[in-house]
Amino acid sequence: MKLSCLPVSLYNDIFTGNRTVADWIQFGAELGLDAVDFSIKFFPKRDAETIKRTRDALERHNIIPCMLACYSDFTHPDPAQRAQELIDLKADIALAKALGAKFIRVTAGQNHPGTERTAGVRWVTDGFRRALDEAGKHGITLAYENHTKGAPWDYWDFSQPTEIFLEILDALSDTPLGVCFDTANPLVLGEDVLALLEQVVQRVVVVHIFDLREVRVFEPVRVGTGASPIPQVFSRMKQAGYDGWLSIEEASRSGQEGFTESIALVRQTWQQASAT
Repeated sequence: MKLSCLPVSLYNDIFTGNRTVADWIQFGAELGLDAVDFSIKFFPKRDAETIKRTRDALERHNIIPCMLACYSDFTHPDPAQRAQELIDLKADIALAKALGAKFIRVTAGQNHPGTERTAGVRWVTDGFRRALDEAGKHGITLAYENHTKGAPWDYWDFSQPTEIFLEILDALSDTPLGVCFDTANPLVLGEDVLALLEQVVQRVVVVHIFDLREVRVFEPVRVGTGASPIPQVFSRMKQAGYDGWLSIEEASRSGQEGFTESIALVRQTWQQASAT
């Protein structure tokens, strides 16, 4: 089992400059993680010096980057903006390559008012196909998540409903698009996490471990203390022979304790999960 973490609880500090990316890298290493995840919003500047400082910090603390969380928005009703989204995602792929990350978390886009389902699905699949071509050139795996509401977004995710998420995945079944499977996102709409997992289990390349206080309430809590069926997800992944990355989405905003207890819980739960 390989463990990484996306430090949602630290987002505001990092976005505002109260903490640096190097601080997060050091903290991740001190927590005993195998890797750290980044948001693209950690990198308002992507110049050579920024890349070098980040890579130096990774090397200094003997830790690697796992995944870069992006917020691609291919459902925007303006075709010029959709074209810009592809340009931006290709730039994110280049950033992942420069940093040494192997995965990029991609999203369909926002549920913009006026975006009709059929058109939205077509725009997303077209955008993903073009991005997959670019990712393949750089050895980067795109991991598609049925998100909730991205940090820079105004609206909820277009493919938050399971049926739309699966429709997009089915349309791209001939591609290497992977799945970033989130253990809690379907709960926001009261949908079945394990039923969705069953349909995508063979395409999962990263598991996002996330928890919500209760079904249909978007209130993040420390993983293992809410409604997310984490033990059952782990058992099903083990049954499928999964030996990839687990990434804790730590969003409990409970300080260092939130990170340390989440990491301990995930390691113990994975160890105890049955593969039979």
